[in-house]
Amino acid sequence: MFEGWPLLSLLVWLPIAGGLVLLAIGDRAPGAVRGLALATAVLTFLLSLPLWTQFQPAGGMQFVESVDWIPSFGVKYALGVDGIAMPLIILTTFCMILVVLAGWEVIQTKPAAYFASFLIMEGIMVGVFAALDAILFYVFWEAMLVPMFLIIGIWGGPNRIYATIKFFLYTFLGSVLMLVALVYLYYQAGSFAIADFYGLGLPHQTQVLIFLAFLAAFAVKVPMWPVHTWLPDAHVEAPTGGSVILAAIMLKIGAYGFLRFSLPITPEASMSLDWLLIAMSLIAVVYIGLVALVQQDMKKLIAYSSIAHMGFVTLGFFMIFRILVNSDSGALLAMQGGMVQMVSHGFVSAAMFLCVGVLYDRVHSRQIADYGGVINTMPKFAAFFVLFAMANAGLPGTSGFVGEFMVILAALKANFWYAVLAASTLIFGAAYTLWMVKRVVFGEVGNKHVAELQDLSGREFFILLVLALAVLGLGLYPAPLVEVMEPTLQQLLQVVTAGRAG
Repeated sequence: MFEGWPLLSLLVWLPIAGGLVLLAIGDRAPGAVRGLALATAVLTFLLSLPLWTQFQPAGGMQFVESVDWIPSFGVKYALGVDGIAMPLIILTTFCMILVVLAGWEVIQTKPAAYFASFLIMEGIMVGVFAALDAILFYVFWEAMLVPMFLIIGIWGGPNRIYATIKFFLYTFLGSVLMLVALVYLYYQAGSFAIADFYGLGLPHQTQVLIFLAFLAAFAVKVPMWPVHTWLPDAHVEAPTGGSVILAAIMLKIGAYGFLRFSLPITPEASMSLDWLLIAMSLIAVVYIGLVALVQQDMKKLIAYSSIAHMGFVTLGFFMIFRILVNSDSGALLAMQGGMVQMVSHGFVSAAMFLCVGVLYDRVHSRQIADYGGVINTMPKFAAFFVLFAMANAGLPGTSGFVGEFMVILAALKANFWYAVLAASTLIFGAAYTLWMVKRVVFGEVGNKHVAELQDLSGREFFILLVLALAVLGLGLYPAPLVEVMEPTLQQLLQVVTAGRAG
């Protein structure tokens, strides 16, 4: 049905065009603005579904589009997806519908610009995942900063200017080094096609420098310890929708960069420096989990938990060299676990931030101490909040368990102590999550503000129900996601193994 359609271009430019139309309409007709924003988000999501239904899980790029963009430098407008990019694009289009619904009534200031910023960012993020040309990737990568800068800076909290400038500087400075690496690779390959960078056989020292340049960009975006400090500030000040997209999608783009660039382009350097990435990942899991335990602000607690959970992703990706020394079977499991964790964290973190947003819209406080006994006045909300908290803690049967369990199992084949430290998240995650749930949800009604709370509206109930079904669906039946990624990850593993051997 969709054969011959430029599906990926539609997914990139439809939301951007919708955002520009919203800016043209302005705030003269806020009802029309909201309706058009939702219609654009829904249509984009529906157009992304054929990527899944018509995807052939056999490795290689599919739905490829390629036209010359800057012929004098060999730069092409080239798009395509494989088993890594495709699930992340669908996650992006799915989350954007929830973001539009979440801001439906809450955003009263400049609603046209608010929804336009998110739609434009949606198209750009799809472009990042789909880009097959390094310069096109870089343009989308940098363009992503602008709408998020505006979202935090205009609709954020009291310290939004500090948070948004910190976010911009951290992410921009690392990206400059990535651009230098991409230009160098162009001169070596004679092309900006990302696939042409694979198998260049670069000298070891050169690989190390390129790997570190990529690390500067991707580690900040994940974010990995110790370049994580921008994230809690950005989350606390961002509006609910901004926090959802930041946690559910933008953090994944850093991890995606490791898979698309670092591992296949610099396999020798990835192997020789894997100890650094493993150490940074395990510190994120253990130390940042302890930092989350002492937070008094719900958003900040969830932000720190995001850093800890993303540590599993990078651990899974860079443990593979240690596993390959002992066994071939666990490397694929580690990478699959990292990918499943990326998708799961998209659902769980989005749900947690939306739950905090529901409370904040009513009480205008994110402090845990300002709540207590919410279950007495908001039983429906409490049921969803506890479910998502359990998923955040890694309860079996929820999506939060699957990826972490796969990475821990794979870690046993690399090093026993990696598995022990990674498994500590099951203790720390339960500790900080249950600490928050106990004080916010259970017990006697804490104060008059809690006593006056109204339970979920129909719109809020729908948003949380959809996320609950996603969390439980992936937790109980992860096979379709694992199977669609497997050929691509096997292919990547072959490229990395060949490069390492060479």
